[in-house]
Amino acid sequence: MATRQKKAAPRKRATSSKSKQKRSGAFRRFLISFTSTTILVFGIASCVLNPQLADGLRERFSLPHLELPVEDAPAPVRHADPGPTVTRFAQCPQFFPGAHPAQLPAGAHLRELCFSAFAVLYNSQTKTPLVVVERLNRAALVNAREQHRTDRFYAEARLPRAERAELEDYRGSGYARGHMAPAGDMSTPEAMAQSFSLANMVPQNQKHNSGPWSKVERDTRKYVMRARGDVFVFTGPLFDAAPSTIGRGHIAVPSRIFKLVYDASNGRTWAYIQANRADTEVGAPMDYESFVRRTGLQLLGQGGAKAVS
Repeated sequence: MATRQKKAAPRKRATSSKSKQKRSGAFRRFLISFTSTTILVFGIASCVLNPQLADGLRERFSLPHLELPVEDAPAPVRHADPGPTVTRFAQCPQFFPGAHPAQLPAGAHLRELCFSAFAVLYNSQTKTPLVVVERLNRAALVNAREQHRTDRFYAEARLPRAERAELEDYRGSGYARGHMAPAGDMSTPEAMAQSFSLANMVPQNQKHNSGPWSKVERDTRKYVMRARGDVFVFTGPLFDAAPSTIGRGHIAVPSRIFKLVYDASNGRTWAYIQANRADTEVGAPMDYESFVRRTGLQLLGQGGAKAVS
C-alpha cells in the first residue's frame, strides 16, 4: 500500500504541471485574440474616420472589404468664397436685367467674353464658364426656329492657349460638349456659330445632356414664348472640391449644372440644379433664395425675387 502511494505522488505532480501548461496556453491564446480584436476594431474605426487607411489595413491584416456608408446625392459644393466682387461686362450689359450687370466674383483667372447673343464669365482654372448669361424673348426664339444647327465646335481664340479647352480634350473622354447657352436659343447664323465655342461648354454626361437637361432647356423656351417681355437666363457649372478632369488640358468636370431663370416683366424667378449624371431626373424648380444658399452666387443682386407659381 505504501509503495503504491509513493508511486502515485509523482503522477499527481505531472498532472498538475500539464494543467498549468494548458492554463498558460489558454491565457496566451486569449491575449492574442484580444490583441487581434483590438486591432480589427481600431482599424474599422480608423477606416470610418479616414477611408484612406482602409486599403493599407486590409492588406496588412487581411481584413475583408468594408462597405462604408456614404451620403446619397449630396448637395452641390458651393463655389469657393468669391471674396470681392466687381461689376463686369461693360461691353455687353444688354444681357443683364435693366442693362445692369450683376456683381460677379473678381479674380485674375476670370475673363469676360461678349458674344452676339450671350455673355460668358470664363474661368481659366477650370477651363469652363463660371456663368453664361442670355437675354431671351418671343421674337428671338421665333427666329431661332429658323436657324440651322452647325455643330462646328471650336477652341476660343480670344483666350490664351494655356487657359482654353481644345477639341482634342473632349475626344474619347466619354463626355458631351455641353452647351451652357443652348444652340436652340440662337436667333441668327452668327449667334448659332458662336454658340459652339468651347468657352460655352462643360464636360457633360451624355445621357444627362440629351435627356433631363434638354428638357429643362425646352421648358425654358416654352416659358419664354408665353412671356410678355424679356427673360434672362443664367447657366453654369458647379464643381466638387477636387473635380475630375478630362484631356491633356485638364478640363474640370462639374458635379452639378444650374439654370436660373428671371422674368423681368413680373419678377418671377426659379432655378434648377441638376447632378451631372446619367440617372438624373427632372425635379421641381427651387426659388432664388434657395439657389443662393446652395451656390453662393448672387446673380440677381441683393434684391428679392418672386417665386415661380
